[in-house]
Amino acid sequence: MSTENKIALVTGGSRGLGKNMALSLAKKGVDVILTYNSNKEEADKVVAEILSLGQNAIAFQLDAGNVKSFGVFLKEVTDHLTEKTGKPNFDYLVNNAGTALYAPFAETTEEQFDNAVNIHYKGVFFLTQKALPFLNDGGRIVNISTGLARFSNPGSSAYAAMKGAVEVLTRYLAKELGSRGITANTVAPGAIATDFGGGRVRDNKEINDHVAQVTALGRVGLPDDIGGVVAFLCSDEARWVTGQRIEVSGGMNL
Repeated sequence: MSTENKIALVTGGSRGLGKNMALSLAKKGVDVILTYNSNKEEADKVVAEILSLGQNAIAFQLDAGNVKSFGVFLKEVTDHLTEKTGKPNFDYLVNNAGTALYAPFAETTEEQFDNAVNIHYKGVFFLTQKALPFLNDGGRIVNISTGLARFSNPGSSAYAAMKGAVEVLTRYLAKELGSRGITANTVAPGAIATDFGGGRVRDNKEINDHVAQVTALGRVGLPDDIGGVVAFLCSDEARWVTGQRIEVSGGMNL
């Protein structure tokens, strides 16, 4: 971490969309701290790729649904930053970490609901809250939502409702943190071909074909379609954009 570069913290940055976000930020000259849940090997590969781009990077383990662990995690991050830059601060927080939950409303269990709400809403709320003292004035918060918060596909009621809560939270963050020059925005991807949810969109031809048919641009999204939008929102060009939901779905279900 160098003193002159901006620094981003990207949760769930070891694979899929988070990996693309981390690399897109690095290509814009941003140093990256990324988190992984269990796959250190993949996280280390992303770190190596960012280093090869000439930016600094490091990966830390984080269970995004375990609020009690956030204090220890942020101490690791801020100790590292203090050692490398002389300050515990960073500039951009990207709340991306997440897991899939596909279950009909009538069959969603309380355990499934609680696990999902901890990762997708409670975790985002309190990680952001605990990170605030270390987020530089003029910084950026980008929360990742989903197209499913606008249109409804059976089987995603719990997951989509939690993302809807994040979208409302983001507007409140924008309002309450504006006095510090911090912007807060939501990026809502459509269906993307990654290993998310067991790779359903990527590997199931029927789902893939259906998504392409209901998408104005005629294909399923790719990670490369998303990361650059997150990087843009963290750039100076986006300084006047706050409290917004930006859907990046190729025009799904218009």
